[in-house]
Amino acid sequence: MTAHQLRNHDCRSNVHTILARPIWDRTFSEAQPFEESSASRWLVNRNKRKPEACATLFAPPPSGRMSDPRPIGIFDSGIGGLTVVRAVRDLLPNEKIFYLGDTARVPYGGKSATTVQRYSLEMTEMLLGEDVKAIVIACNSASAVALPDLKKTLSVPVIGVILPGAKSAAAMTRNRRIGVIGTLATIKSGAYERAIHSLDSKIDIVARPCPLLVPLIEEGWLDDELTDRVIARYLGPMVREEIDTLVLGCTHYPLLADVIARFLKEKVKLVDSARNCATALQDLLDRQSFRAPAGSSGGLQVALTDAPDHFLRVAREALQLEIGEVQLREVLHPARAL
Repeated sequence: MTAHQLRNHDCRSNVHTILARPIWDRTFSEAQPFEESSASRWLVNRNKRKPEACATLFAPPPSGRMSDPRPIGIFDSGIGGLTVVRAVRDLLPNEKIFYLGDTARVPYGGKSATTVQRYSLEMTEMLLGEDVKAIVIACNSASAVALPDLKKTLSVPVIGVILPGAKSAAAMTRNRRIGVIGTLATIKSGAYERAIHSLDSKIDIVARPCPLLVPLIEEGWLDDELTDRVIARYLGPMVREEIDTLVLGCTHYPLLADVIARFLKEKVKLVDSARNCATALQDLLDRQSFRAPAGSSGGLQVALTDAPDHFLRVAREALQLEIGEVQLREVLHPARAL
């Protein structure tokens, strides 16, 4: 064991508040800016209580190291974030990925901001337990309401899916009319509006929640007449408002990209936040000299907080991911608001 690994190994044993335990006998083949949340205060207070441990807890590799073999941590409220995994695998095939899906508490889209913040803190703590070198929040709802606090409190770099998608949309639009679809939590947060307007305040944004799309996707109805009718019902009014760019503001939605594009008939360009997030991750790894060593084979390890349902099969087949066995993890001692 290297000195860096030993440092992390010794410190990790001091983290008691969140415990992710694999159950080895059960395996399966981002509203206005929020004030500092109670979840954020909880983590800051914990760090103050254990300064000697947190000084080296999951520290980045020593300066001068030009590569880092540790895995990238990616989490989502469920399995939809595997679209981000697919994009990362395509762009960064040498990287190891540890994917964590909170299937026990999916979906996050209908939860309160405080609850999503707490869940996100718990998931990132579990990823830190895997000694990840960076974290990707592959969930628009969590990126909308939890990312600011996590950036301030986590000891590794963390990115979400919203800003990369916003940048792509702002660069792509020609008539400055952008549509955004997503879950209720994502649209209610106004995160995409803020991100896009920070880049170009003159862009008009038409945002609409589409709560029926995720259940249809998870049923596997990716090419179904009912799905076509729901998409037409949601997107028809947006097209009449003359948007020329549409942001797929949920990581499930890329699975419907072909169906959505067929309805739009090339009149509207699609922004896939998963692909743009992968590009942002590549840039981050390059800036931090965190890329995997040349010649690394990469790989994917998947863990869920509840037994997978048939949507795992849908995602595997649609994304052509080699997932293999899936570990089942539990959040035994969730973070409590103080």
